[in-house]
Amino acid sequence: MSERSAAFFDLDGTLIPGPSLEWRFVASLCRSGVIPYSNYLRWMMEAVPLLPGGLLAVQHGNKRYLTGLNCDLAAEHLDSLTFFEEGIARVAWHVRQLHSIILVTGTLLPLAQAAATALECELEVRGLTVQVNILATRLEESRGCWTGRIEGEALYGPAKAQAAGTLAQRHQWDLRHCHAYGNSMLDCDLLGVVGRGHAVNPGRRLAAIANERGWAVWHWHHEKKIAIDTNGLSGIDSIGGEA
Repeated sequence: MSERSAAFFDLDGTLIPGPSLEWRFVASLCRSGVIPYSNYLRWMMEAVPLLPGGLLAVQHGNKRYLTGLNCDLAAEHLDSLTFFEEGIARVAWHVRQLHSIILVTGTLLPLAQAAATALECELEVRGLTVQVNILATRLEESRGCWTGRIEGEALYGPAKAQAAGTLAQRHQWDLRHCHAYGNSMLDCDLLGVVGRGHAVNPGRRLAAIANERGWAVWHWHHEKKIAIDTNGLSGIDSIGGEA
């Protein structure tokens, strides 16, 4: 069964301590003065029709601040990432069980690619060779630049569970034997769609749900910074657009 199983990992707050990858990326872009003032106006105009869906819809569905920016900026603004050491150890355990490793994240695909690159390098140091696959929010591109529009839908909440289910069906993984790790209420659907849910550093509400549903609870605190080989980012495969 191991070869037909998978472990799905959320990124922000689960494998990687906060703040979120996208927040760090945006902060770096702002400090560098890369984002033109017109993009802030675009972002505000895009936020208005999304408001009926709540603040989460605005947060995850509005990427207009990136309109016209070069797609290579992610590699230029990320040279290292900090992971929970316990999270890396858990990924390594799954690799040894021959489980496929999937990052399921609402963050932007280029940022998830950077995380996958760093994670693969760290696993290789431990003598484990594995391809880390990605389900992430994809941005529309035109002539090497982002348009600010999302391809498909933003990957958060129920969309994570749907993407994981679609991928499992494609690869004939039995979800009853799959694992999923998440740290927030937005990950509940993902944790619930697999047979073995894991709540990482949960808040009170998630901890209560984990107790009710028999999910494992993990407390990860030790951090490790990993350098990123930005030259290898283009070699990371994404399956987010097919989910």
